[in-house]
Amino acid sequence: MQLEIALLGGDGIGPEVLEQSVKCLKAVEETFNHDFSFKEANLGAIAISNTGKPLPEETLRICKKADAVLCGAIGEIEYDNNPSAIIRPEQGLFQLRRELELYACIRPVKVFPSITRNAILNNKAIIGTDLVIYRELTGGIYFGKKEISDDGRTASDLCKYTENEISRIAHLAFKAAKKRKRKVTLVDKANVLATSRLWRKVVTEIAKSYSDVQLNCMYIDNATVQMMKNPAQFDIILTDNMFGDILSDQGSIIIGSVGLLPSASVGKNNAMFEPYHGSYPQAKGKNIANPVASILSAAMLLSHFDLIEESNSVVSAVRKSFQKKIVTTDIMGSSKYGTDYVGNFIANNIVDSDNSGNINDENIGLGKSTII
Repeated sequence: MQLEIALLGGDGIGPEVLEQSVKCLKAVEETFNHDFSFKEANLGAIAISNTGKPLPEETLRICKKADAVLCGAIGEIEYDNNPSAIIRPEQGLFQLRRELELYACIRPVKVFPSITRNAILNNKAIIGTDLVIYRELTGGIYFGKKEISDDGRTASDLCKYTENEISRIAHLAFKAAKKRKRKVTLVDKANVLATSRLWRKVVTEIAKSYSDVQLNCMYIDNATVQMMKNPAQFDIILTDNMFGDILSDQGSIIIGSVGLLPSASVGKNNAMFEPYHGSYPQAKGKNIANPVASILSAAMLLSHFDLIEESNSVVSAVRKSFQKKIVTTDIMGSSKYGTDYVGNFIANNIVDSDNSGNINDENIGLGKSTII
């Protein structure tokens, strides 16, 4: 298959983790005889420094032309510490989502047994956790009209949703549930918010078309508690923009590190893949950032194009890195392996399933996998 992939390294550790994803995609390209081409572009703080805009026109052109977008991370401390800044790196990401009409963010939260001892939660509570958060991405309070009074003492953010915005992501969630455990949990605040009541009305009506899928409705405050007590009870979580953001953060606690959470942002004609974590500027250039979330995002990219075996080969290589303890410090608490080393190990262990038994185990233990 031929794919043109736009690469947006972004800020902080973004370029470092993205580099590891590209290594893995090139390994897939070589192993499975595909043809991937890559085009780099700027987004976020680096783009502001170079052009004055968080999303330059050239970047947007490259992304619209590409088959998919692979993003690193966005944000810099200078903007985080300056709430009055008019132009911000995150605006570029929001604008890109709008321009590409990426209305659904898909975030899997799956526990890897070999590293559960590093999780904050009790191991018994998280065993069997395998859920996916379907977060509406282009509506709600993040995109609503924002106002602040002239004296700076009063501010407001409008939360607005339409039936169409809710319907299109709801159908995606129910279709995904049909291929999994056939359960959708709608998370809202329908006892207080008018937008949540619209969500519940629309989703409940849509559920009638998916009679083989069970729909549960849960308030956001209860959902946050239930995710900590028994995350394995969930299959598909469907929710709005802000609540989805909150629950995704909780997902990183469940699996042990924000450096393990991948995500896909999809629309009708475009798709972007990125790690859930931020730009972590304090770690920039120190070779300590966890590349796994970015690499698993690349696996989601492959799956998006129905390259299932190829995607599985990436995930299997990641699992092998966990089993061999070839991980960064955020996973096991202490590690001698850096970003590059972990990325190289995973890329070197991406193999055709027909040859998966021909791996030199001794070399794997040394982090120097060789196919023989």
